[in-house]
Amino acid sequence: MASEPPALSLALSQGAPIPLHVSLSVRRGELLALIGPSGSGKTTVLRSVAGLYRPAGGRITAGRETWLDTDAGIDLAPQARRVGLVFQDYALFPHLTALDNVRLAMLGERDEERTRRAKELLARVHLAGLEARRPDQLSGGERQRVALARALARDPKVLLLDEPFSAVDRMTREPLKEELAALHRALDIPIVLVTHDLEEAQSLADRICVLERGRVLQTGTPEDIRLRPAALGVARLMGQTNLIPAVVLDQSHIRCGSHVVAVRQLDGARPGDEVTALLPADCISLVDAGGEGPNLLRSTISALQPLGDVTALTLDFDAMRLRLKVPTREAAVRALRPGLTVDVALDPAFVHVIRRS
Repeated sequence: MASEPPALSLALSQGAPIPLHVSLSVRRGELLALIGPSGSGKTTVLRSVAGLYRPAGGRITAGRETWLDTDAGIDLAPQARRVGLVFQDYALFPHLTALDNVRLAMLGERDEERTRRAKELLARVHLAGLEARRPDQLSGGERQRVALARALARDPKVLLLDEPFSAVDRMTREPLKEELAALHRALDIPIVLVTHDLEEAQSLADRICVLERGRVLQTGTPEDIRLRPAALGVARLMGQTNLIPAVVLDQSHIRCGSHVVAVRQLDGARPGDEVTALLPADCISLVDAGGEGPNLLRSTISALQPLGDVTALTLDFDAMRLRLKVPTREAAVRALRPGLTVDVALDPAFVHVIRRS
């Protein structure tokens, strides 16, 4: 029996005007987040899947359907691809009601059926009772929900989300994210999310694909991408700041400045290699003086910034500087302040070695 093909698979390639050398696949029920700096190709990938952009070369399949195959001369029009697309600016028709904006995506069905399904979809995104309002009578969050209901009205094989929360304020964004997470759990289709928000990607995605200059740097679970980046560029794009030049001493130790640090894995690096050590906040713990265990280091707090329920600390270890956040209550109990000497432990399991290319 033939194996089931990926729910969405694509391989895109071109040199200009937007460089693209991207291959990826998404399983049914999986949410893949595309992240990367502006100009990395995230939205171009999304538009290519939707049929709004034709790359110079490539192939896109949804299950057993071929939507694009430049070698075979196949390029289905957007309306022939069962894609639900949510734009960051909503792209609603301003003169139509919420109900009619959703109904319009269901051309070809009987009028009564379109109305029934549109009402069901609006209720599903918590807009029951607002069917008669036009976009200018809705809040930003409500307009985004209409756009999502309209995308689902096409009974899509793939759902594409282009910066869906960028136009709403933070207070509105949080419940929208919770609703999208619930919808993701209920849908059995691939979802591709383009976002600049790392927290958003890590909280919503099953996997993250990091793009830079039209190329895939790494694809993996949010934990893999954050704690085990394959390259220095990935670590920086994920917002990691505790990146320390180091030298491999042996199979279980590296030297960071004047400190010897125990590690669990070297990712193929060998003694004598110059590497970069990622020391994420996950591996740093404040400990009481006189403690025992590997990687016990003494540091000085050079900066302290309360951030609500957490407090950001900057720790200086001779030539090494690390940043982490601790619960504000812990900071108060320990009476942390700039200039204070504190002991920390670095968990070897979370010290990640990045080989230099």
